[in-house]
Amino acid sequence: MSRKLRVAVVFGGHSGEHDVSLRSAQAILRHIDRERFEPVPIGITRDGQWLVGGDPLRELAAQSRLPLEGADGSESGCASGSTGARVLAVPEPFWSGEVDVVFPVLHGPYGEDGTIQGMLELAGLPYVGCGVLASAVAMDKPTAKRLFTSAGLDQARWLVFTWHEWERERSALIEHIERELGFPCFVKPANLGSSVGVSKVRDRPELVAAVELANRYDRRILVEEGIDARELEVSVLGNEEPVASIVGEIVPSREFYDYEAKYIDTGSQLLIPAPISPDQAETVRRMAIEAFRVIDGAGMARVDFFLERPTGRILINEVNTIPGFTAISMYPKLWEASGLCFRDLITRLIELALERHREQRRRRSA
Repeated sequence: MSRKLRVAVVFGGHSGEHDVSLRSAQAILRHIDRERFEPVPIGITRDGQWLVGGDPLRELAAQSRLPLEGADGSESGCASGSTGARVLAVPEPFWSGEVDVVFPVLHGPYGEDGTIQGMLELAGLPYVGCGVLASAVAMDKPTAKRLFTSAGLDQARWLVFTWHEWERERSALIEHIERELGFPCFVKPANLGSSVGVSKVRDRPELVAAVELANRYDRRILVEEGIDARELEVSVLGNEEPVASIVGEIVPSREFYDYEAKYIDTGSQLLIPAPISPDQAETVRRMAIEAFRVIDGAGMARVDFFLERPTGRILINEVNTIPGFTAISMYPKLWEASGLCFRDLITRLIELALERHREQRRRRSA
């Protein structure tokens, strides 16, 4: 009998999405097929230390804003104190041959943006998900939007500026935002996810406060027009021949699907499948695959859309290359509704990582 593949599940990290990453890792560790794979949990603290051995997930969760989840998806407490994990300055298992494939579950900067992907490329290790280019492009919202425009994918109007520009030209920028986008609008850090640092803005004072909040997370600030729309999501899976799941809809418990509505409140609804027409669903799925290909995606992504209520227009919002894997996350839920259970989804993602790595090695050795 062949030995089990050792799969390093890497979670935590520097970004504002640290806590969400722990929940995603917990779900993957819970559902991975242990008859085929031996999971190796590797945690990264908020200050960049690597935790290996023992129970790094529980150790990081003791300081988390979000409790870990019980087997039924409910929140469960987490004991504090040391769990026997070793603290390393560098990811020793990657260089020592202790793992066969890596499953990064690092949402946001320093994980979803091409940084760890580049390190794994240097280490010669296969890893789940998009490569360096696609990860970096999708994480940088303005860059992704420019590529979507070049591909002819409709999207809401937007503009981007730096904090330096804001300090130097604040009055002019406010007037430009009012003239070109109007109120309400949304203000976001250019590089982040899970709706961290996102604000809905209705007037000038709220705009100033929202820009200051976004600047805590990024030197570049993205502003998007507010539209009356439903929020649709679709999951993409594959390498050279990606496929799209059925379409789901988010009905947020708050005015928009912010961090609290996603992970803290319990009133948000996930409608699977989304109550839209077959033609609309097909358009969303086609656009999702096109966006995935535009950024040169691989493995997985969740693609988010707006369905404008007054016009019926379908607008792409963004591509998430390491989507959430929590008990309430759309990515695994959409695949489950499409006929692929959580365990088999994880297996397929690992297979895609190995396939992509073999193809890369073949080209390098040619």
